[in-house]
Amino acid sequence: MRSLLFFWCSITYLIAQPYPQDYFQSPLAIPLQLSGNFGELRPHHFHAGFDFKTQQREGLPVYAAAEGYISRIKIATNGYGKALYITHPNGYTTVYGHLQKAVGVFEAKIQALQYEAKSFAIEAYFKPGELPVKKGELIALSGNTGGSDGPHLHFEIRDSKTEQIINPLFFGFDLKDTKAPTVANVMVYPVGPDAVVNESKRPVLLSLSLQADGTYIAQKVQASGTLGFAINAYDRDDVSFNNNGTYQTQLYHNGQPNFEVLFDQMAFDEARYINAYIDYERYKKTKQRFQKLFYNYPYAWSNLRNVKAGGLLTVTPNLATTARIEVADYNGNKTVIALPISYANAPAKIADPTPKTPYFIKCQTDALFEKDNVSVYFPAKTFYDDFYFQFDVKNNQVQLHEDIVPLHQSFTLTWKNESIPAALRAKTYIATVQGTRFGYNPTQVEGATFTMRSKTLGKFQLVHDVIPPKIAWFKPPKNKDWSGLNALQLTISDEQSGVAKVNGFVNGEWVLFEYDPKLKRITHVFEERFLKAGDNNLKVEVVDHVGNSTIFESTFNRNPKK
Repeated sequence: MRSLLFFWCSITYLIAQPYPQDYFQSPLAIPLQLSGNFGELRPHHFHAGFDFKTQQREGLPVYAAAEGYISRIKIATNGYGKALYITHPNGYTTVYGHLQKAVGVFEAKIQALQYEAKSFAIEAYFKPGELPVKKGELIALSGNTGGSDGPHLHFEIRDSKTEQIINPLFFGFDLKDTKAPTVANVMVYPVGPDAVVNESKRPVLLSLSLQADGTYIAQKVQASGTLGFAINAYDRDDVSFNNNGTYQTQLYHNGQPNFEVLFDQMAFDEARYINAYIDYERYKKTKQRFQKLFYNYPYAWSNLRNVKAGGLLTVTPNLATTARIEVADYNGNKTVIALPISYANAPAKIADPTPKTPYFIKCQTDALFEKDNVSVYFPAKTFYDDFYFQFDVKNNQVQLHEDIVPLHQSFTLTWKNESIPAALRAKTYIATVQGTRFGYNPTQVEGATFTMRSKTLGKFQLVHDVIPPKIAWFKPPKNKDWSGLNALQLTISDEQSGVAKVNGFVNGEWVLFEYDPKLKRITHVFEERFLKAGDNNLKVEVVDHVGNSTIFESTFNRNPKK
């Protein structure tokens, strides 16, 4: 009863915060459905808002959720793609991402900024009164730009002063939800060298049994030493039909809160803590995200609440231990799992498979390893836990463990190789080895020394890139008369270091080409101010990350418009 009272008091407290309920309207004129919710688990980050479905198509009208002014415009080939930020007089800012394009004066402003910067990618900030908007005003069309896997609208609400992102559910963006979260799996982990769980030194997957009252009871845990729990869980509402993230997860030990995760708001600079929260190795190997309700070393993620003893439970003889997990959504629908635990000192029949190496990293201190003109430096708190580290240099490759251990910040890899000719060094970079392919890492070159920073472990190799990018027509014009064409498209690619820069010119004047890396395509919409009657000259230059470039040229005829 006390735990139930605590749960409802926490929910009531959050709902009682002074968030306006009728201030913001929907940014879309269709029934709202989510393809992603607030706090959902994503690669290397927590999802920072709502992803609204747009009926599997682009071009839906996007409206300002309230009056205010456009305070920021950002156009990029990654991230939110084309994004608008509207600051409102009530102290909040709404964000609209992955847009196809803005409309009216807003699109005109974007293009003016792009031509001024001579760049497709731009970012600009504005003062009140410069780009005012009214509530419900059409500001853009929905799209699929940036790091988007399909057409949708990304929508956020932020505190304008603190930049904290706030769960839109607090503002009345509520979707009908009568379904309790689903806990697909529960895992128990032996933590520490002396811990044993169900005669295993490895994590054990627990079976779950549904009880008559709607709760679940897990397979009995017989253990000694210290243990922790993790869950694989998701939530659904009544209208979206997607497996989205959960809102609140609580672990109780002997009736008291022991570990809680609450997605009420979040900070951008804490997004990478997702890699501490999930079992990263299991995710990389199975694509399943188990959310760990414990830690060995504290990490400063503000969505953690009521943490005691790091969420860890110690099982000893003659000391009763009870535990349960409660997973809830915003509307109070809840799934409860009882965890029966008893002491057992049976020896482990399943050993810990972790190999021991000559290199051991203590995550709270700096680490520096050197071998054969290669050095790698890890600042303190690069990692979340201590572990045995695999490090080797052979066959012209550097082995830095493997991508099953998460990093919170970048390490530095320095590699000296005087056998590379001086003329080739500027075209050389330290690549991440991805099977038979190489991933580009920005590399600083000083003499024969190459230096890069990365947040991902794995194999690395020095690679030379002397091959220029490729440019070709997407759909070549039928002839030299382009009078009937409104736009032209080219495909561009670079198989090694990747495309870094695109510049287009018509009759010697820089013109805007929009770049979509997903499609490997650039598009230019003709503007009469750059065209002339008769022959016109087109020139496109594509440059990769180490300076190789390719130039595409064509001459076309344009009859003047009458």
